[in-house]
Amino acid sequence: MVRIGISVEGTTEERFIKTLLVPYLSQKEIYVTPVSINGNVSVDRVKHELRNLAYSFDYVSTFYDFYGFKGKVEGETKTTLESRIKGSIKEEIRGRLIPYIQMYEFEGLLFSSPAAIALVLQDESLNAWANNILADFNNNPEKVNDSTETAPSKRLEKSTNYRKTTHGPNIAKQIGLAKMRNMCPGFNDWLTELGYPRKAGQFKVKPCGLSKLTWIAILCNDIIAL
Repeated sequence: MVRIGISVEGTTEERFIKTLLVPYLSQKEIYVTPVSINGNVSVDRVKHELRNLAYSFDYVSTFYDFYGFKGKVEGETKTTLESRIKGSIKEEIRGRLIPYIQMYEFEGLLFSSPAAIALVLQDESLNAWANNILADFNNNPEKVNDSTETAPSKRLEKSTNYRKTTHGPNIAKQIGLAKMRNMCPGFNDWLTELGYPRKAGQFKVKPCGLSKLTWIAILCNDIIAL
């Protein structure tokens, strides 16, 4: 059994992981727990969160949007940002960190299936709308760009009745992991890495490293989800 704590940006990403990744990875005896950082994501803030998670899990990972990540430097890329996150934490836990930045944000994954967007949002015209957007980016949802006007979430909010915390995870569930992995190479690589970590016995893990407030937040979110 391997336990992985995943630091996520907010409630939507938390629901997404619980709905899709938890059932999939548990079949491999890999048990993931999303812990929300509640937005305002930056390297300085992330490093403290990851340090805390490292005491309670065999591995730690991240699931943050590139769009909206605070403090990006000029010319920043997914690779350089993930490297900066890894370099910000203590050397002794770097080998247990699987950093991941979603391009350009969670909603990009939803463009893996225009049909699912149309179905969940109950508007058949959105099928053609989303397909036209995909065509502009060589049918790669992870390339749908990140300006304040054209980021995936901004497109959805402007043209549909999309509500992030409600519709996001529901559309993702309708799509399924197989389709998202086929359409989104970065997401596929991350999920592959999560599925094949080293054995947990190689590491000493303190069972009570998370603060009481963090555990209360996790339990409360589980109750709300029910």
